[in-house]
Amino acid sequence: MSKAPPAHGAPEQNGLGVLHGPPGLVQQAPQLVPASPGGMGGGGCSSSSSGGGSGGGKAQAPSKQCKKGARMDRASDEYRQRRERNNMAVKKSRLKSKQKAQDTLQRVTQLKEENERLEAKIKLLTKELSVLKDLFLEHAHNLADNVPPAGVEETPPPNPENAAQ
Repeated sequence: MSKAPPAHGAPEQNGLGVLHGPPGLVQQAPQLVPASPGGMGGGGCSSSSSGGGSGGGKAQAPSKQCKKGARMDRASDEYRQRRERNNMAVKKSRLKSKQKAQDTLQRVTQLKEENERLEAKIKLLTKELSVLKDLFLEHAHNLADNVPPAGVEETPPPNPENAAQ
């Protein structure tokens, strides 16, 4: 016994309808599958366009339907491929995260070394400033000792040539 083909445009289990044309020509076309009442697509997937618990809901293309858990056969090639891609993505993400943490630790070490170097430079420059201040104050004090008070004229020292005459 041969299986009778589904009616023209009737959706099959995978969400594709079979279109029958001339004998020997069979085409598949995507079918819209209505969301179940209450805004939940089949298999317990939530619909973001749901406005509440009542009402029908919009029809979704098969590519937009939720394909989780009960719908995915764990023995299927598609499931294995998805798991493999997901495992690779997780591995890549973890490596990227680990690399970012290592880069951050390296940057922290670099900044600590630079900070220590700059603090040592601050100490050196502070000592240099202190020495230069002391020199300046000593020089200013010596100049103050040699300058007569303002308003008093200083008599010139006697000239030995004028004294002999």
